[in-house]
Amino acid sequence: MTQTGQTTASARNRVMTPGLAPARLAPQDLAEGFEDLHPAFDRHEAQVAADRCYFCHDAPCMTACPTSIDVPLFIRQIATGTEASAARTILEANILGGMCARVCPTETLCEEACVRMEAEGQPVEIGRLQRFATDAVLDAPHPFTRAAPTGKSVAVIGAGPAGLAAAHRLAMHGHAVTLYDARGKAGGLNEFGIAAYKSTDDFAAREVDWLLGIGGITLKTGARLGGGLDLETLRAAHDAVFLGIGLGGVNALGIPGEELATNAVDFIADLRQSGDLSTLPIGRNVVVIGGGMTAVDAAVQAKLLGAQSVILAYRRGRDAMPASEFEQSLAAAKGVQILEYVKPTALIGNGGRLREVEFEYTAVEDGALTGTGESLILPADQVFSAIGQTLIGAPAGLSVARGKITVTGAGRTGTDGLWAGGDCASGGDDLTVTAVAEGRDAAEDIHAFLTKEA
Repeated sequence: MTQTGQTTASARNRVMTPGLAPARLAPQDLAEGFEDLHPAFDRHEAQVAADRCYFCHDAPCMTACPTSIDVPLFIRQIATGTEASAARTILEANILGGMCARVCPTETLCEEACVRMEAEGQPVEIGRLQRFATDAVLDAPHPFTRAAPTGKSVAVIGAGPAGLAAAHRLAMHGHAVTLYDARGKAGGLNEFGIAAYKSTDDFAAREVDWLLGIGGITLKTGARLGGGLDLETLRAAHDAVFLGIGLGGVNALGIPGEELATNAVDFIADLRQSGDLSTLPIGRNVVVIGGGMTAVDAAVQAKLLGAQSVILAYRRGRDAMPASEFEQSLAAAKGVQILEYVKPTALIGNGGRLREVEFEYTAVEDGALTGTGESLILPADQVFSAIGQTLIGAPAGLSVARGKITVTGAGRTGTDGLWAGGDCASGGDDLTVTAVAEGRDAAEDIHAFLTKEA
């Protein structure tokens, strides 16, 4: 829509283009659609929001945070006008506090636990306050100083949230860190897997550059484990190795015609790296299969790119969807239809072009999901599959269970000198904030090991 609320003739023609087509919306409409989901507070707004905090002694919000940020303390520091101190409080616990302020499902973590939520139904806006504080130091000198060099070196494989958190904490302790990543730039899912309206203005890359300002970290991109990067060679060359390789594979639909579907993770990555959204082809009738955060991100962004109809299809009910109620409401507000209790049975095409998706209705009987035998066919010229990811390229010799590397304690793999954390390791919940906590805690364990304090 234009600022006058009128759909331009050119935009209307674009929307009616059948099949996959770029530039379904005018540039102005694309820019407006992908604006920041939660605009930053100014100082006055932050002060008002901070004044709502009860500064609870037992701080349930702090307990609910996977990185255990001292929420009452940093909010009090904002309230007293000491934003730099607030940022340090946050970053001491969560070095990627800026991104987590943007992408954390605060509605199911700290803000859900907020006493104000229980008393009034409206929590303190902890996420936006955290963003206010951390944004204030992004262009300032790095707030942490490295310890004296220890003479020890650590290889960190994977420059996503877990790897970045581990690398920073190890470097801060004085160890020399070499950080490897398979892609051409660091950031992991923060850079490639988060909806563009959640991380605007190239924030993920800016935060990485800021993090590396601690010094002592050498970043090597385009280095893939098993593709020129050998784990045993790295173990021999370094005193310790941390694996933060994420989940490189995607689960298959396992139905006829699934080759006609597009992986939602790849779609989001292409969108995030695009310099011109008008060049991205999008369907007129789009179906997204899945019920998690990735599915919602793909569905909402398909709608923002100009898809006429976007249906998010999930095999169970909304109450079982991994995506939070906030994310579900966001999808609905953007015009996405959520279709419950259906599972795909076939993608139907003609001449290599997708035409329809066939579903079977499902039901839960005695706690188990079952098909009802009743079918549904939806028109679709584009399908995104978002039914979860799986680990690929796990190093030989490591224990893998349920598609993840088995770890105990602070990321210990059971192999001497080798730790793992983030999405690739067992025990987490595939959130950025959890990956940061696991990378940080593994780094502390590695530091204790290297300094013989364990």
